Amino acid sequence: MINSPFISVPEHGFSFKPPSCTFQIHSYHPIIQSPNFNSYKLPFFFKCKTQSNLAGDSLKASRSGELRANLRKVGLRVSSKLAPNFERATDTEGARRLVDSKKEFDAIVIGSGIGGLVAATQLAVKGAKVLVLEKYVIPGGSSGFYQRDGYTFDVGSSVMFGFSDKGNLNLITQALAAVGCQMQVIPDPTTVHFHLPNNLSVRVHREYDKFVEELVSYFPHEKDGIIKFYGECWKIFNSLNSLELKSLEEPLYLFGQFFQKPLECLTLAYYLPQNAGDIARKYIQDPQLLSFIDAECFIVSTVNALQTPMINASMVLCDRHFGGINYPVGGVGGIAKSLAEGLVKQGSELRYKANVTGIIVDQGKAVGVKLSDGKEFFAKTIISNATRWDTFGKLLKGEAIPKEEQNFQKVYVKAPSFLSIHMGVKAEVLPPDTDCHHFVLESDWARLQEPYGSIFLSIPTVLDSSLAPEGRHILHIFTTSSIEDWEGISRSEYEAKKQLVADRIISRLQNKLFPGLGSSIDFMEVGTPKTHRRYLARDKGTYGPMPRSIPKGLLGMPFNTTGVDGLYCVGDSCFPGQGVIAVAFSGVMCAHRVAADIGLEKKSAVLDAMHLRLLGWLRTLA
Repeated sequence: MINSPFISVPEHGFSFKPPSCTFQIHSYHPIIQSPNFNSYKLPFFFKCKTQSNLAGDSLKASRSGELRANLRKVGLRVSSKLAPNFERATDTEGARRLVDSKKEFDAIVIGSGIGGLVAATQLAVKGAKVLVLEKYVIPGGSSGFYQRDGYTFDVGSSVMFGFSDKGNLNLITQALAAVGCQMQVIPDPTTVHFHLPNNLSVRVHREYDKFVEELVSYFPHEKDGIIKFYGECWKIFNSLNSLELKSLEEPLYLFGQFFQKPLECLTLAYYLPQNAGDIARKYIQDPQLLSFIDAECFIVSTVNALQTPMINASMVLCDRHFGGINYPVGGVGGIAKSLAEGLVKQGSELRYKANVTGIIVDQGKAVGVKLSDGKEFFAKTIISNATRWDTFGKLLKGEAIPKEEQNFQKVYVKAPSFLSIHMGVKAEVLPPDTDCHHFVLESDWARLQEPYGSIFLSIPTVLDSSLAPEGRHILHIFTTSSIEDWEGISRSEYEAKKQLVADRIISRLQNKLFPGLGSSIDFMEVGTPKTHRRYLARDKGTYGPMPRSIPKGLLGMPFNTTGVDGLYCVGDSCFPGQGVIAVAFSGVMCAHRVAADIGLEKKSAVLDAMHLRLLGWLRTLA
């Protein structure tokens, strides 16, 4: 959850000049010039200054040419009139088509989320010709941005892992560097400040020893258990961080890594089927400390420690101290825009307002995609950055769901969506020493996983003041919510309910953290699971899979290949799961596997067949 982005793309005003500065970590909070924005109205949901009002008209057709021209200024290719030499266009009767298979793409990527963009850019630098199709008008999906009334809001999470300058798990830094892009970042001294039942207030400091010292001060009788549990996390993290990360579905790579780092590979294999809660209970008995570890894992995976794979937990619980949390100057949206620019510079393409409605299958192989306007594109491989539920339930129309996907859906369900609130507030309502990220669960541990039970809050302007007008701060608030809670009501009831739920959440934060918060609001927008479904094309607004019961670690998680030849999946419903660092890892793995399959990396057909069958069998054990 802490890494998962959760709000739809609203009325964006944007114009972006990609960062060209060298990679640098600031130890201070500089005043940074915001990007130059131009306003374009796009559809959105709920907006208020001092009282709620419905906002957002559809983008005017008369402005579409202006928008395309603006996007071209930043080096992003946008066209509504596409060249016939690489497109098959359907006329109004659907009878006549223009075809030129000589210009077929090596890969088509559906969606430009971080996972899809990492996969696309990694393939492009290997020499593949890639086409990314994005239904919206900017890249990033859940990791995008929007601007309103002088505020620049991150669409999703502001907690950025994988942005350090060391190790092998700094996957965002590596992905940007691969296409010649670098970004300035600001270090976050505290990953999150927990505000929990029984007045348990714990800061997760960037310095590991300082965090352990603070946690032990609350649980001195569990000092040994705390050190041993987090010590096992470090054992896993150090093993991962020592390896060159590529596709676990490619046997030549795996054998090479095993011969170079046998102990590390065996360590990861040992922990693959294990969960964090089981490991914690080996060393810790205090119920409240175990509940704290549940909260730690809930931020990672939206489930408790007993349902969180130990490898996932270890990546996050240790990288926050090893590489640290680092916020990109100018906002999270710069990551996707930089990757998009790098992709185009590599000779590949990214097309906007390209809504993929179907994957074309010919004789059992995925060979192309069809857009909502009837256009069709073809490629050697198709990579879906949509969720697996959207991919197999909506894009593969008329095709039987492969058995392995059926098995996946037996083990995992859709994780809940979120209610999100973006606010601009008067700066004086926040104390001077306010941390950037907060997790609030006031009185009852049992409410941790309930809808609206716990609250996560990000205040990115604590790190980068340029994101808001002078004298203002940004608050991005989110809490779990299911789409069923928002269906079956009228439009007026829907708007009233958004206001009511938002008021309750704000009241809780006012009582716990910031007295006077409600009266300091300068700007507010609310998004629900229906918003996320509509704008991010996520089935029920979900942000990835959640185990139906206690899983066997990551054993049941699917990788990138699918039961349909030529079709691959990437993103948060693939191994290793949710979170920016996880989906970036998924993108790296996917690009390696696809590159091997189209002849850009070494492969062994015999070993491939044996290895993929073995992985399929292991997933059945979950």
